[in-house]
Amino acid sequence: MTQPNDPRSARIPNTVLVLMGVSGSGKSTIAAELQRVLGWPFQEGDDLHPPANVEKMRSGHPLNDDDRRPWLEAVARWIDARLAAGEPGIITCSNLKRAYRRITIGDRRGVTLVYLKGRPGLIQGRIAARTHRYMPASLLQSQFDTLEEPGADEHPLVVPVEGTPAETAARLLELFAARNETTGAQRS
Repeated sequence: MTQPNDPRSARIPNTVLVLMGVSGSGKSTIAAELQRVLGWPFQEGDDLHPPANVEKMRSGHPLNDDDRRPWLEAVARWIDARLAAGEPGIITCSNLKRAYRRITIGDRRGVTLVYLKGRPGLIQGRIAARTHRYMPASLLQSQFDTLEEPGADEHPLVVPVEGTPAETAARLLELFAARNETTGAQRS
């Protein structure tokens, strides 16, 4: 395993962090910051989309559940590979519905769901200020319409995305370390 790059990582047990949220919530940026701090492998979930999904989104059409299934299964396979190897990791996946999270996380032990939560106005401003390879700003509302925030029974770490990516990543690490110290739980 890669050595951590930051002393804060000593308080973080091995787990697979699954960063979820709507497009523009900062999943990729925060995951990259976590990778820098923790030294853990990072998989950009968007890279696991089949080409047909990418083309559909690029043309401005939201994905349906049938479109998402092979992508969600690919995310689950990446998580399973990390768990089978006994190694930590970080992966991004919008995971907008509980049904999607049942596919990607389900009853897997050693996985922590991180919900990057932002106000629609904040996220809209971020989307307007960036260019994504295939996710047009016009699809953001469909993501908020689809979003089912994780319930307490899913044990998410809910992290507001109001600050900078470094501040958000630091807050996530603080919340995770505090939870681990309080409960000793690795299945968050």
